[in-house]
Amino acid sequence: MAQDSWNKEINETEFQMCDSPILCANNCGFFGSAMTRNLCSKCYRDLLMKQQVIAAAKLTVATSSSAIVEPVPDQSKELNLEITGNLGKKPSEEPSNKQQPNRCLLCRKKVGLTGFKCRCGDMFCSNHRYPESHKCSFDFKSAGEEAIAKANPVVKAEKIEKI
Repeated sequence: MAQDSWNKEINETEFQMCDSPILCANNCGFFGSAMTRNLCSKCYRDLLMKQQVIAAAKLTVATSSSAIVEPVPDQSKELNLEITGNLGKKPSEEPSNKQQPNRCLLCRKKVGLTGFKCRCGDMFCSNHRYPESHKCSFDFKSAGEEAIAKANPVVKAEKIEKI
């Protein structure tokens, strides 16, 4: 009986929240919890990932001694290639391409954030935002027809044979 009550006390106190917050065991600056071994959520996830990698490595070592294992492609090499591929571009070229027009195409008035981008791709002020006022070259009629055709496909039923 004494052992049963002792086990019950241990189980009850195991999941009780303590009054003062506990710092992460890895000293990362965040708070941990007793459920995650006094680790914060990020450190706990990292710990679980490491344990999974170690378990997978042990499993592959055990299987490699009994069978021939094909080499696994190294993902880190692929990541390094992607990173070095991005380094070859000049950083001065990218911002100039991303710069958006901030003036009305017709009156050259500065529009800033209040500008209206038309479907033809140009920026206009509040006076020239309508397609009639800036003689828009975008074909709204065919674009509307295409949108309707995509949204409502034609369903053709098979002909019924008469008896």
